[in-house]
Amino acid sequence: MTNIEIEFTLLHELAQAPRYAHPGDAGADLVCVEDVKLAPGERALVATGLAIALPDGYVGLVHPRSGLAIKQGIGIVNTPGTIDSGYRGELKICLINLDANESVQLPAGSRIAQLVIQEVITATFTQVETLNETARSDGGFGSTGISS
Repeated sequence: MTNIEIEFTLLHELAQAPRYAHPGDAGADLVCVEDVKLAPGERALVATGLAIALPDGYVGLVHPRSGLAIKQGIGIVNTPGTIDSGYRGELKICLINLDANESVQLPAGSRIAQLVIQEVITATFTQVETLNETARSDGGFGSTGISS
């Protein structure tokens, strides 16, 4: 495991530094700085009160927390959320209540997402007339489906 230093700023009195729950965890917990109530099917952009400075060559990926998903039906609309290295604004998480029947309430200070930091490889895109053939070719969604 590689360790890099990420600078951060707390923008709200209830904001908290990202924290890994256990040694070796890939995702650091992010918490909300406001009470959140989501009706069934409702989504909301939720403030963390946190801004980070990712170095060039790194990206922050925001993932849902599995406990919130299974216990309360809470997901993240654009999973994973992408935090580019040049972004310096507040991290906000677009939560959604996927439960069809129950509202969900999360008090300020609740762990709402996980932040995973990864190295990035950028590409040079080259236009060509045709692409090389492969065994899969243009087989897309369902092309390897259930065998009969």
